[in-house]
Amino acid sequence: VQLQASGGGLVQAGGSLRLSCAASGRTGSRYNMAWFRQAPGKEREFVAAISWSGGSTRYADSMKGRFTISRDGAKNTVYLQMNSLKPEDTAVYFCAAGYFLTTTNNYAYWGQGTQVTVSS
Repeated sequence: VQLQASGGGLVQAGGSLRLSCAASGRTGSRYNMAWFRQAPGKEREFVAAISWSGGSTRYADSMKGRFTISRDGAKNTVYLQMNSLKPEDTAVYFCAAGYFLTTTNNYAYWGQGTQVTVSS
């Protein structure tokens, strides 16, 4: 499975961005999908995850109420809608696909990342 993340960019604090992650390859399997992020000098951290059916979601506490993960099965694409962005949300955002719906790094496939920069 290949994952291509896009949609990052520069936005002012309080603004919004929508990230997309398009999957290709063995997309017929039922993969759970997730977003992680990594800020400079920090470890990669969990952001949000969604089950293969879209029926279950998980969020990091600091993202609840501001970020929404969703997926379009027909397009093999997962989205991360980010609202009320803060400077501390600045990071490279990675999408991942795997066999378990988890908040850990235990995902089998990873995309290349897209940069999100939030200015104050």
